[in-house]
Amino acid sequence: MKNNFFDRFADKAVCFTGSASAFIIAALLVIIWAATGPLFNFSEPWQIVINTGTTIITFLMVFLIQKAQNKDSKAIQIKLNELIKAHEKANNRLVDIEDLTEDELDKIHKLYEKNGRFRKKREQKQPHPSDQVCNYRYK
Repeated sequence: MKNNFFDRFADKAVCFTGSASAFIIAALLVIIWAATGPLFNFSEPWQIVINTGTTIITFLMVFLIQKAQNKDSKAIQIKLNELIKAHEKANNRLVDIEDLTEDELDKIHKLYEKNGRFRKKREQKQPHPSDQVCNYRYK
């Protein structure tokens, strides 16, 4: 699949900025900036350099992070939709659930919580065989 320039740039930038190398470079820049403080008498322009630099980088990173988050979220939704579609007992009405309002999502969440409490009461009488495996792993 062919990506446009921004998609390729965003993918590479997010990958780099999440790396140890990027952290080390940023830490070194801050150390160098702090070390030059006495050279510039801790002046106002010296302080403005770090404030302006970090503000600009933060501003731009918000958009790159949001781009990556949107892509990841869309991929996860597609995978979940495929799992819902593939399971014959799944409620297919949940496939486009991310398009609902927050109030609608809260109502559905409450219904599932209520259903979960009902199942817990029922399962206390008859434990599911997988419970033994889970209890063994997490003890």
